[in-house]
This record gives sequence, C-alpha cells and structure tokens, in this order.
Amino acid sequence: MNYKDLTVKLVEKCLKFGADEAEVYLQSGRNLSIQVLNNEIETIEEASSHGVGFRVFVDNKMGFSHCNDLSNKALEDTIKKAVAFARLTSPDENNLLPDNKEITSIQGLYDPGVAGIAMEEKIDMALTLEKLALKDPRITKSSGCGFSESETEVFIANSRGMDKSYKSGSCGLGVSVVAEKGDQKNTGGEYCFRRQFDDIKPLEDIAARAAKDAYEMLDPKMIRTQKAAVIFDPDVGGSILGGVISALNGERVLQGASFLKDSMDSKFASDLLTIIDDGTLEKGMLSAPFDGEGVPTKKNILIENGILKSFIFNTYAAKRAGTVSTGNARRGGFTSLPSIGTHNIYLLPGEHTRNEIIASTGRGLLVKGLTGYGINPVNGNFSGGASGFWIENGKISHPVKGLTIAGVAADILNDIDMMGTDIDADKTFASPTFRVSEMQIGGS
Repeated sequence: MNYKDLTVKLVEKCLKFGADEAEVYLQSGRNLSIQVLNNEIETIEEASSHGVGFRVFVDNKMGFSHCNDLSNKALEDTIKKAVAFARLTSPDENNLLPDNKEITSIQGLYDPGVAGIAMEEKIDMALTLEKLALKDPRITKSSGCGFSESETEVFIANSRGMDKSYKSGSCGLGVSVVAEKGDQKNTGGEYCFRRQFDDIKPLEDIAARAAKDAYEMLDPKMIRTQKAAVIFDPDVGGSILGGVISALNGERVLQGASFLKDSMDSKFASDLLTIIDDGTLEKGMLSAPFDGEGVPTKKNILIENGILKSFIFNTYAAKRAGTVSTGNARRGGFTSLPSIGTHNIYLLPGEHTRNEIIASTGRGLLVKGLTGYGINPVNGNFSGGASGFWIENGKISHPVKGLTIAGVAADILNDIDMMGTDIDADKTFASPTFRVSEMQIGGS
C-alpha cells in the first residue's frame, strides 16, 4: 500500500465529509524484543502495526479520531466520527494547522541492515552480554538481559498543502545484575541504544558498566546532616534539570504554571549553564526531519550562559502566545494529539574533567542516583532521595545511601560552579558531570 498517496487522499475525504481543515497522521512500524535470563531465552516477540489519526477543524472547533484498520469503510467511519466530535466541541481561534512545507535533512536515522541480521546473532548478543556481566565474582545474579529493535515510518499531510514522511529506527541491548555481600543486595544495569547497529558499544563495555553499577554501592555508610558541595553524575543530570525543561513548556508558561514564566531574556542561572534542544542531530535518538505536526525541526538554544533564550511551542500554543512554533510538537503515535516535547537535550560541556571536579571538592556528595521528580517546574523547589559517594579531601571515601538533598532552583542553578567535559552525546538528555557549590544534605 502506498501510504504517502493514501494520506493525501484521506485529507481530501476529510474535507468532503465536512471538515474545514484536516490533518492526517499515519504511522507504520515493526518491533522486535528478545529477553533472556540465566542463559535461557525467555521471550521473543515481533510485531508489526499501522494506524492513522485524523485531526479536523469545523468552524474553529477540533475533533480527533483514529483507527488501525485501513479498509476504506473503517477509514471513512473514523473520519466521520472526527467531524462529528468537532461539531460538539467549543470553538477556539487558536486551532490551526501549520503550512511549512520544508523538511530538515538528517543523516543516520535508519539502518536498513538491522532487519537483515540473523535472529540467532541477536539472541547470541543478548546471551553473551549476560555472561559477560556475570563474570565479575561480585555479581551473583542476573535480573535479565535483552536485545530490541524498532523501525517506524511516519506520513503526515494536511489541507494546507503539507505532505511529508520519514523513516527511522533504533536497536540496542540492556542488562541488569545483582551484587551481594552478606545481607546486602544491590542492583545495577546498563543499556545502549543507537540508530545504527555498528554504533552499539562493545558488549564488554556494557557488561562492565552494569556490574560496576551494582557492586560499587556495597558497604554504604551514613553521613550526618549538613551543607556541602553536591556533584551530579551525568546519569542524574537530566533527573534534576528535567523540571527546568518542563518549566520552558509554552503551554505551562501560558497557564502561569512555570517558575520561569517571567524570565525571558533574564539571567537566572550560572554562566556555566547552557542547554540546547536539537532535533537535527545526526543519528540523534530523538531527531526527526519534522515534529509531530509537520513543522521542521531545528536547533533551539533554550538557556545560554544562564540566560533564558526560548520557550518551546507547538503550533497551538505558539498561536496563543503570539509567536511561531519552535518545532516541538510531540506525538505519542497515531492515537494521540500533538502536545509539546523536546528532542535531543544537551548541556554545553565545560572545561573540567570529572576527576578534576572531584579533586577540587574538599567535602561533598557525588550523586549517582536520585528519586523524586527533580526541580518542581511550577515553584522551582527541589527535594529528593539521593545515593552515591561521599567525598573527603578531594577523594571518594565511601558509598552512601538513604540521603536527601534539597534546595530551590534559584540557588541550585546559580551555584553551579564547575561543569565537566564528560558528555555522552548519544543520550537523549546529555549532561556532563557538574557541581553545585552547596546544598542541604539530609543524613543521620
């Protein structure tokens, strides 16, 4: 079936059945999941799917409906439902569709060779990864290991002349293991997913990282409640700063539910903090030629040297705010309407290595794990559970668990005084190690 032609024809049908404007979002895909445990195959699941969502406007009123049956009758019935739903809703002058016909060229989003790799090889990769992670004598159990791959093709057309499509895919592995010592148990894991099969990290590296993640937190000691420097590991940078990104959501800003709503072009954080959202990165795991409603993606500088430079918008929120979409419409698939979301978020690296940051810290906490929701996007408050390593005299002393750390965004973000160089650009939220000069740490 020619999905590209079908989306255009379905737009015409929407207009024929009473829509003033219409958007058709069609998605097809394939997923493979291989799960192993204790050197045995647990499950192998492979599935293909397709479906289409219809967003229509009638007198500035919106209706939406979707189906996964591409027969002519099912498609027409679904369109009629969308039109009927639109007539029942309230009009909104901000309901409109984008008309930008451009598309961003991005390399490396799809590897056609992945599907051709023998199933036996993929199974063997998962079994080998588990064996490698269990080689360390401090590791006692496997919690499971898996290989997965996916490919997705998106087609979007609307009544303003838009007609676009692209194909993307990903593949990778992950493993989880348990380290035990006496009555102590600690779980560790690592994964690696890439757009291109040849970019997957060596299995030995993935296994070693998972094992270390498990055993390095054995024999933790408690510390007293105090104020001290806090260093955030790259794995938790996104956990605490995710709330800052949420505060930049244009819909949230319009609702007044963002602690940054009045901060545009103002300095609110350290000079060391620059955050970029880039939907155009080559091989980026969340890169795409266009967003969830067809607007071309781009590189958006959100925060530059501590100064707020941009909120993020889809077409609807941009119209309400009197601006234009930033290419940040996010869609969960053909069953959902466009919301607002990010692509590949990364912090601009600094000048110090991780070891230099630790060595320059007389007393402090290196955070490896965080619980909670990060900085609250509404009021900027932060409090969460933390685990990691205690630092004394510039050296890691011992692991710590059961701590809490707390603060407010204004203090946390302005007190970032060292930014690392150790950024993994393949992460969807790529943060280097960074240090906050002082935070409240709750211990014994």
